[in-house]
Amino acid sequence: MIDNFLLLFDYPVLSADLALNGLLIGAVFVLAAFGMALVWGVLNIINIVQGEFVMLGGFVALMAAEAGLPVLLGIPIAALALFILGWGLYRLVIFRVIDRDLFVSVLATFGLSIVLQQLSNELFGADVRTLEAGLGTLLLFDGAVALAQIKVLAFFLALGLGLLLWLFLKYSRLGQAIRATAQNPRAASILGIDTDRVYAATYALNAALCGAAGALVVMAWAIHPYIGLPYTVRSFLIVIVAGIGNIGAVVAAGLGLGAFENVAGFIFGTEYQIALVFLLMVLVLVWRNLRLQRKRMYLK
Repeated sequence: MIDNFLLLFDYPVLSADLALNGLLIGAVFVLAAFGMALVWGVLNIINIVQGEFVMLGGFVALMAAEAGLPVLLGIPIAALALFILGWGLYRLVIFRVIDRDLFVSVLATFGLSIVLQQLSNELFGADVRTLEAGLGTLLLFDGAVALAQIKVLAFFLALGLGLLLWLFLKYSRLGQAIRATAQNPRAASILGIDTDRVYAATYALNAALCGAAGALVVMAWAIHPYIGLPYTVRSFLIVIVAGIGNIGAVVAAGLGLGAFENVAGFIFGTEYQIALVFLLMVLVLVWRNLRLQRKRMYLK
């Protein structure tokens, strides 16, 4: 562990390689975190099934490629398929937990995540799957740093989709209805906004974002039916660090998490990489709790 840490100082190019690859990974985390922040802010539920949406998006893109479609076409196909799934799950389950205790939403979506895991295992098998995009490798610093071009593409696509989301929420009629419902659902309903439709669209939009993220994940990295939980934890961690309504902070937190995870995985070993993310989440929750306690003391 110490030797790996010292290597980062002895070989700055290695540090650059880890940091750049981590930032590319972090952009995909950002895309899934956008969806979680949206659902949490509008529906006031913590969506534990977030990672399973990412996993299913990857399998949809994989099936599209196996059907002979262009690889990159799997991204919009996955987004559309998950949008439909998200809308259906809202109508079947999620609408029942709106305005209920937050813990009820955690239990309901946790149950959905288990169901989707087991169904995916039955349909696709438990093997680790990947999809070769065939875009080659980008070499930097005279070949010392190698970046898969699909990862670079995933980075810009993820940030581009985040920008489109911001524009959609700011300027479209549905986006404005989503923002109004997030601020005060009762007032929005009195003004004629169909809040149930807004909730359904918001949840489906979240699933579509995760579907696009999953399509990028299967092309740049790998998927299997049980890969969902780490993506749920990452999304949750990013949102609690950045806050629900701050898109810029979500981007910064997601990119930072990707870089941290990649560097920490090199120092401590890849077998501890996910464990470090869980540990970081616990530390952030403790820190946020201490801040809330101090604010309560000041109010007294």
